[in-house]
Amino acid sequence: MLLAKRIDYTNVKPNATLREIEELCLEAIELGVRAVCVSPCYVSYARSLVRGEVLISAAIDLPFGSSKIEVKRRAVEEAMADGADEVDYVINIGMLKSGFKEYVVREAQEVLKGARGGTVKAIIETGFLTIDEIKSVSVSLADVGVHFIKTCTGYGPRGVTVEDVKAIKDALKGRAKIKAAGGVRDRRMAEALIDAGADIIGTSTARQLLKP
Repeated sequence: MLLAKRIDYTNVKPNATLREIEELCLEAIELGVRAVCVSPCYVSYARSLVRGEVLISAAIDLPFGSSKIEVKRRAVEEAMADGADEVDYVINIGMLKSGFKEYVVREAQEVLKGARGGTVKAIIETGFLTIDEIKSVSVSLADVGVHFIKTCTGYGPRGVTVEDVKAIKDALKGRAKIKAAGGVRDRRMAEALIDAGADIIGTSTARQLLKP
């Protein structure tokens, strides 16, 4: 598969403007990437710009993931109604670290219901987790139907590593796909992450990453 078709081109900055979202979408079409990932308030605008040429993913509850389950589900429902094809949502990291993995599983089930058949990517923010936590939560989320385990928001304590991806791949054993994101800014790193098992790459620097 061409590298461009593995890229979710992202702008979820808190100060992203309409003009910047327009630039993101037009450049996404030009580069032929897989999807654009934007904040929920920009989903309908992005839909009007890409006109089905690339997928649209809504970033839900970035960067903390601490909203109540009902709030996350409602946000997902509204994003899908606005024209999103997919959602990238942040799990409740604090509840996971507190030992309540069943809360994170129930949250995923509600997000999946809200997505109404759309692709769901669960961001586990690997920089906050131990290897055992990464593996355990990845399997639990995949087992309830989450389509992708995503590594990082880009706002956590660090970005993605090859070791993160290897750990998730080893744990999943094909149960779900993997999205590597957080600090992926050049082709060499993207290719290393794909070699380690990532199916798609999230980046805010797609043009730079696609340079030979």
